[in-house]
Amino acid sequence: MNKKLLLIIITTIILITGTFFIFKKSPQSDNEVVFWTLQMADFEPYINGVISEFEKENPNIKIKWIDVPFSEGEKRTLASVLSDTPPDLVNLNPDFSATLAQKGALSEIPKSNTIQFSPEIIDALTYKGKIYSIPWYATSAITIYNKELLHKSGIELPKTYDELPQKAQIVKDKTSAYIMIPNITENDTMLKILNKYGVATSTSLNSQKSVDVFSIFKNLYDKNLIPKETVTITLQESLEKYMSGNIVLITAGANFLNMIKENAPSTYQKTDVAPQITGEYGQNDFSLMNFVIPQKAKHKQEALKFALFLTNEQNQLELAKLTNILAVNKETLKNEFYTKYDKNDIIAKARVISASQLHKIQPVYRTQKGQKDINNIINQVVQKILIGKVDIKTELNKASKDWKSIEE
Repeated sequence: MNKKLLLIIITTIILITGTFFIFKKSPQSDNEVVFWTLQMADFEPYINGVISEFEKENPNIKIKWIDVPFSEGEKRTLASVLSDTPPDLVNLNPDFSATLAQKGALSEIPKSNTIQFSPEIIDALTYKGKIYSIPWYATSAITIYNKELLHKSGIELPKTYDELPQKAQIVKDKTSAYIMIPNITENDTMLKILNKYGVATSTSLNSQKSVDVFSIFKNLYDKNLIPKETVTITLQESLEKYMSGNIVLITAGANFLNMIKENAPSTYQKTDVAPQITGEYGQNDFSLMNFVIPQKAKHKQEALKFALFLTNEQNQLELAKLTNILAVNKETLKNEFYTKYDKNDIIAKARVISASQLHKIQPVYRTQKGQKDINNIINQVVQKILIGKVDIKTELNKASKDWKSIEE
């Protein structure tokens, strides 16, 4: 073979193999799951550890993790799901997840893939008989109270909202303190309270039960048994008021105990915890964060596999110990981390109480079409009723019609 012919053959081989490597994608890019979380950068070692373990078990799948600021989550997710290249797995709250599901933007999750989770949680995520999200973690508020003020008042903690007016008056008379400072115009707080009395639809909003619930808070407000700031206050602000030592109780997540401990150690020494205040049905409210898979995602099966790995028994427990959130994996919830506590450790006590509440959350308030607008309607009517001299039934009739118009 002459040199010229050999050079032609070598050049041809290089061109052929070069073309092959240019146009053949690597296995990594073929199976790269793009994974978005909301403000989880503080837990980077944990997330990267889970990703590393998953990739070891699934060498043909790679995970690309992107952490999105909480304030940009909904905006960036909406833009991405409308494009042809959305992330494969996205961490969202159930309200926005439900909005996307209503628009047909999410992939359905087979029910057979949800058996590792608490059935009550899965039921809460069900939309028109179908599931469009995988739960990641939960919170369930507890009652955080000042045991010194409670002792001075000579009362027991209220177990239901119906008990508040009478006990609030006793507290005020004996201590000059307020029994509570509820953030009832923040997000869906009032809707969750109403749900505890079976008020969860536009039709039931103008029922007698609804009138009775609004009357409780109107009575407290008019008699100065709750602070005037109640009509606008946030949970963060109510926590600051509690730390000042002039509020008997607040309803908040167990994670807020650390803030009290750090910022108001003297109040923390007087603090204890109890189950959240309930209503007629005795159920507890809770909040969730979940994962969704966009309808246009390129790697749906791989994304689902990774979501289930993130939420397995071991990974749920590890995350819980780092963050003090509640697991949603039913086996993790059986761990002694959620069932036992030292009587002198109120943070552990709060965690156990909070976890036990997840077993009684029915009937749950379900996210509905136009949820943010519904929240605004309810919060505005709360302010009108508390501040103004108005007829409660009349205002609820108007609000009921406004809510109903959103459903149409």
